[in-house]
Amino acid sequence: MKIYTRTGDHGDTSLFGGTRVPKNDPRIEAYGTVDELNSFIGLARAHSLPQSVDDVLHQVQIDLFEIGARLAAPNTDRFAGVDDARITELEQAIDAMERELAPLTSFILPGGAPAAAQLHVARTVCRRAERCVVPLHDDATITYLNRLSDYLFVAARFANLRAGREDVPWKRL
Repeated sequence: MKIYTRTGDHGDTSLFGGTRVPKNDPRIEAYGTVDELNSFIGLARAHSLPQSVDDVLHQVQIDLFEIGARLAAPNTDRFAGVDDARITELEQAIDAMERELAPLTSFILPGGAPAAAQLHVARTVCRRAERCVVPLHDDATITYLNRLSDYLFVAARFANLRAGREDVPWKRL
């Protein structure tokens, strides 16, 4: 089987089940952005992350494939998406990291150690993915992405802590 099909050469693509839609259809934008997020998380995982963060992000990448399949398969129950237990697990992971972090007293600038900086990039792509899913009215996916962006923010701070880098507070000049 060849990787190229030539079926999308004129600006349309197939959803799961065969329905053809333009490549800029909101559903394609949504699962394309989820795929982009997954790639950025993979890039973050290529850096030196705390093992606990890497373990969570491995499962997140699996979750994002499930979400992408769900978004690509409207009007079917074949792909369930992510269940509430995964959201709870992200919340528990956030809580565990926050126990080691200094409380936030101001906004912080994205950056720091390479792993942390990459997690901040993933966080912003996650927020965009969430915005792309809103018009599709997939509440479970919206909730998951919202919590994931929170997780990525805290994980970036945690990666900086473990790398010996301090958060840089935002200060107006």
